[in-house]
Parts: sequence; structure tokens; C-alpha cells
Amino acid sequence: QPLPLSSSSSSSSDERTTMTAYRSFLLASLLVASATAWSYQSLQRQANIMAATRRDPIQMPTQTPMVPYKPPGSDYTQFVDIHTRMLRDRTLTISRFIDEEAGNEIICMLLYLRKESMTEPIDIYFNVPGALLRPGLAVYDLIVQTRNQGCEIRTVNLGLCSGIGAMLVGAGTKGFRRAMPNARFLLQHTGMENVFQGQASDIGLEVKSVIKANEGLDLELAKMTGQPIPKMRKDMQRDFYLFADEAVQYGLIDQVLLPTFNKRSATGGDAALGNFGGEDQRYQNQAGDGFGSQTQVEQEKKDDDDYEGPEIAKG
Repeated sequence: QPLPLSSSSSSSSDERTTMTAYRSFLLASLLVASATAWSYQSLQRQANIMAATRRDPIQMPTQTPMVPYKPPGSDYTQFVDIHTRMLRDRTLTISRFIDEEAGNEIICMLLYLRKESMTEPIDIYFNVPGALLRPGLAVYDLIVQTRNQGCEIRTVNLGLCSGIGAMLVGAGTKGFRRAMPNARFLLQHTGMENVFQGQASDIGLEVKSVIKANEGLDLELAKMTGQPIPKMRKDMQRDFYLFADEAVQYGLIDQVLLPTFNKRSATGGDAALGNFGGEDQRYQNQAGDGFGSQTQVEQEKKDDDDYEGPEIAKG
């Protein structure tokens, strides 16, 4: 029978096995750590290369829509933003809260159009949710002054005009103050723009200034609408909403732009295509009937490339 191993030999064997396993574990840990470090550095290097070679998508220099425009006397068409193109036709769109910056832009555009011509009308489309007191009154005074100097100001409310925005729509030339069917007006007094701090006397002076400005607004609205001042002050004790038809009855505007329907011929004749035919429904500054009418067809025949001119009478 084999002799049994001593206790000392068995313990040394266990120690050698443990040391071998520990060394294998350390070697495996070092390999994993080096591989992880290499892969991280490689990924970081690739990310840096991609960031250096990445290109931003090509976009327009502004978020404003661009439209083609051919300047008079030019052979080439260029793209300009829609507001510049409309400004060439003396048309302004004001569709934001009027603060100092917006007020300065509107004043500059109105002064430019005044310098260009005082005989051609100016069309202004409003969708103003409100305005600060000082810039709003500055724009209002300039519109009124331009109107009083003989320039026709045509205003249209597209959506909602609040506070001084409603006054700007009513500041247009009488007979040319209009609104869309679903447009609304909100008449209200203007309060303090910012929280005012200081001594009681200084606060009292600021409050008196705001009250005096609101009294001036009441006088302007009374002249504009023909309503008595006590009635207007009573109406504006709270937010006073007016729909388009109610604004006409109140005297704030003159017309509501309603859609027209296609006309049908009652005599059996050919009716012009579109809804701009007839004496009372034409395009602006248009002498003929609408698109597809007999007048247009005859004009197209005259402009045909095969047209050889008038016939020569043979004697």
C-alpha cells in the first residue's frame, strides 16, 4: 500500500496551486485592461477624426422663406426673403408683440416707404398680441401722421389684435380698415411695463404718467370710433373683445373681408371662370374680366406668335 502524504507536502502543493491561479488571474486582468484601454483610445481617435471631417448640412442663411424676384431692368432672377419682396410692393406684415426692437423696425420701414412715395398706398397686415406703451404709441403716431399727409394706409386684422394693436388697425384711412371674418379685437388699458420700486412720491408720479397715457388712448379711440368716452371707459374696465362684425358696428373698422362665390350666368351665356368677373368684382387695377373670360381669349389670340399683322387691302 502507498504511504500517505504528509501534511507539509499537501499544504505546499495547495499554495503552489493558489499562486498559479492568482498569477493567471492577474495576467488575464492585465490583458483585459490593456484591450479595453486600446479600444477606448481607438474609439476616441475615430470620434476625433469624424468630428474634424464632419460638415454641417447646407441651409439657407435665414429661416425666412425665400422667393424669386427679378429687379426691374435686370436679366437675372435672384432669391430674396419674402418680407423684402412684399416691401417692394409696399406691403408690411406685423405679426408679433411690439417691443422697442419691433417698434424701431416698423418705424424704419414706414419712413422708407414714405420717402419712396407719398402718393401710393401702403398695405399693413396685423396679427399683434399686444404692445408696450411707448413703442406702440410711436408706431401709432407715425401711421396717423403718414395718413394725415395724404398717404393712403390700408390695414387688415388677420387674427387677434390686442391693446394698442387694435388701435393700429383702426389708425388706417377711413374706408380701408378691414378684418378677416374670424379676426378678433381686444380693447384694454395698458399698465406699467415693469415693476417700479422707489419712494412713494416716485411711484405716484409713475402711476400718474400711466393713467394720463391711458386717458390719451381713450381720447384717440373715441375719435376713431365715434363712441362717447364714458361708454368706452366702462367697456374697458375689463377685457373687451370684439369680433369682426362687432368691430364694424363699434366703429373700429369699416369692412369685413368675406369670401365671394362663383357667379353663374342666368341668361344661358358663357360665364367667366373665377369669381372676379363683372363690374364690382375685378382684380385691383384690372380693366378686363377674370381669368378665362372672352376678353382674355381674344387678347391671347392677338399675342400669338403666328399672328402676321393686319391684312393688306388689295386695290
